[in-house]
Amino acid sequence: MSISMSGSEARLEGDWTVSALVINLDSLANSLQQIDSGDKKPLRIDCGQMKDADIGGLQLLNVWVQCTQIRGMEPFFVNVPDNLRNTMKVLLGESIMNE
Repeated sequence: MSISMSGSEARLEGDWTVSALVINLDSLANSLQQIDSGDKKPLRIDCGQMKDADIGGLQLLNVWVQCTQIRGMEPFFVNVPDNLRNTMKVLLGESIMNE
């Protein structure tokens, strides 16, 4: 599990499961530090490299998304794997899912 930031794009990679969270929690904190607070701007979150996720991983992702919104971003997801799409819509909100 990791998040890599490049400007106004975040790329989610690997397994978003509870076991992966313990090892990679610093990646989430570091990615938030790369976001400048200020005016509202879009944040494209590419999920194309996500391998697996469980409810614990998606809950942490939800908290991370809320933190990006506090910092002034308007997140939206792209390339969501089919096996995660419905769960992510329910947990994270359909409005930020880009079909």
